[in-house]
Amino acid sequence: MQVESSKKFQEMRVMQVPLKILTIAGCWPPVSWSSLCKQTVYNAYTIFITLLLFTFMLPQLMDIILNVDNPDKFTDTLYIMLAMVIACCKMLGLIMNRKNIKILTDALIEKPFRPLKPDEIEIQQKFGNIIQTYSIWYAITVEVTCGCMTLTSLFTDFRRGDLAYREWIPYEYSSSIMYYIIYFRQLISLTAASIVNVACDCLICGFLLHIYCQFEILECRLKKCLRDRGNLGECIHQHNCIYKFAYTVNENFKTIIAVQFTVSMLVVCSSLYQLVTTTLSAKYIPLMLYTCCMALQILIYCWYGNEIKLKSIQLSDEIFGMDWIEVDKKVKENLRMIMKRSLMPIEFSSARIVTMNLNSFVKLLKTSYSAYSILQHMKEEK
Repeated sequence: MQVESSKKFQEMRVMQVPLKILTIAGCWPPVSWSSLCKQTVYNAYTIFITLLLFTFMLPQLMDIILNVDNPDKFTDTLYIMLAMVIACCKMLGLIMNRKNIKILTDALIEKPFRPLKPDEIEIQQKFGNIIQTYSIWYAITVEVTCGCMTLTSLFTDFRRGDLAYREWIPYEYSSSIMYYIIYFRQLISLTAASIVNVACDCLICGFLLHIYCQFEILECRLKKCLRDRGNLGECIHQHNCIYKFAYTVNENFKTIIAVQFTVSMLVVCSSLYQLVTTTLSAKYIPLMLYTCCMALQILIYCWYGNEIKLKSIQLSDEIFGMDWIEVDKKVKENLRMIMKRSLMPIEFSSARIVTMNLNSFVKLLKTSYSAYSILQHMKEEK
């Protein structure tokens, strides 16, 4: 009875906020919408969001190919286009991984990950609250930035009769109706892109925090096994499952992580160029907020990836500090098995090229600055 109530509680709590944001982004149908009619409505909503993203990203790409002829115009289009590119990649990746996301979230409420004792439930509740708090604050930060950019454009570009952002338009749009349609389509597309980015980031970081949580639960179980002279077989199984779970998360989202690293580097570079070349005006503050958000976007990946790497290595030290001296030979062999596995840390990588840690984040900033210097040099030569 206690196990069943625990399982029902975990079903309600695990990844609750990230999955709700995923639903708003059009990537995760509500569980209660089981009827064919509701599923059709949600699928239409998903298609609508996807079209919003692609019908903004592609014209901007065409603008770079056909119209851009200097660094100023290039960065003016690039810094927003790249945000749309990553949003499109995340949208497609999330839709294609719906089944895998379901498998991963279900795994967190099944053995060996499901907490059974009050202290284990308390640990998962703590991390569940952390995921909920961080997801809400991250969503607020991104959407406030998006709202600031929208309001600034309304008070500047819209009053002058200009579009909010550059894009290639192969037809005349000077008439009032066409201008309004294109202008507000840009703003709505940008908002949709921000929600998709928030949804994907919260989901991936939520899985990373749950991996960290499982190491905490494993340490708790190891201490109890040593104290009560219990069997360590389940702890070894849980340790192996944590590694398999982390590998599965990395495999499902490695393409998104790779694109995120590349795009973040280019966005930070183009945003720095925009900040330096833009005089103090109404657009300076939203541009600065946008640059900070894009840096934060990749920082959270690197931060949590780095924390999991350190936690997976520290497990060996934690075991060595436990009361293992008086246990029998078989238990010591099992502990050595776990400690030996811990020598290989869990590392998340972007297509096995760049690992998600703080060193990679520093390298990304250095590369962005180098690319910015090249653009600045090109402008000075002209």
